[in-house]
Amino acid sequence: MPKPFLSFEEQIDHLELHKNLEIPDKEYAIAMLRQIGYFSLISGYKTPFKNPTTKKYCDGTTFEDIVALYRFDENLRELFLKYILQIERHLRSLLSYYFTDKHGESQTHYLNPANYSSNPRYAADVTRLISTLDSLANRNSDYPYINHQRVQYGNVPLWVLLNGVTFGTLSKFYSYTTQDLKVKVSKNFDGVNERQLEQYLSVITKFRNVCAHNERLYSYQTRNDIPDTAIHQKLGIPKNGTQYRYGKRDLFAVVIAFRYLLPNDCFRKFKTSLSRILKHYLKSGAMSEADLYRYMGFPDNWKTISSCPK
Repeated sequence: MPKPFLSFEEQIDHLELHKNLEIPDKEYAIAMLRQIGYFSLISGYKTPFKNPTTKKYCDGTTFEDIVALYRFDENLRELFLKYILQIERHLRSLLSYYFTDKHGESQTHYLNPANYSSNPRYAADVTRLISTLDSLANRNSDYPYINHQRVQYGNVPLWVLLNGVTFGTLSKFYSYTTQDLKVKVSKNFDGVNERQLEQYLSVITKFRNVCAHNERLYSYQTRNDIPDTAIHQKLGIPKNGTQYRYGKRDLFAVVIAFRYLLPNDCFRKFKTSLSRILKHYLKSGAMSEADLYRYMGFPDNWKTISSCPK
């Protein structure tokens, strides 16, 4: 049976009377439900506080505990998105530079399938990619700078066009370009080869979408993973069989990717901000450090990552 519609007051009663959640300030709770929504707030952040057997909240859990976790995750999303955008900007610059240097500035070159991977298994993907680029270059009117190039010059160079594509499309452009260009791009990142960069970008794309759509970040995991790295080994991350337990498809995997893809000074600033956000939550939030790290996929010694070799 579908769940019935409940007013804000009825949502409060349901949580308090049937789910064992303590709500000392009902006006505040209603204000938060009105602002964030029951699904985004309660359904999104209830798991750490619920008894898996009874499906009710553990004794002593308050509405404010859930809000605190939501605010913590909100701060995480803002921080991670900020640095993902830096990587995105760097990748746009590198791809447009090396592709144009090899093929020229005419848009006919990036709309030509002959200038992408010749691997037959990518043929349909290349066709879809070119269709996306063609639509943006020749039909889309949402970007004034693209319209200007189209109308004024009859040509939209790649370094202009790529500013209008999503991170996902940018990642696909890298995946389906020719091997020599992949190598040139990857050489801009210490300790990263072309295949590893492709893996990093694929995982980061998923996390970027989570951040951009205001979904739950701290415990999110992707289906694909980043490569095994020297950092996994240096931190002594335990394994389940041959698979590292942390830092492969969880939030710590993005931290590892940042260590390789961000300049050292940017990574240090990121880590300082992340430490501050974690410290603030652990000071006032209801989750223990061990539980929080487990949900995020962080090893206890994660702060030593700055000293790990790439």
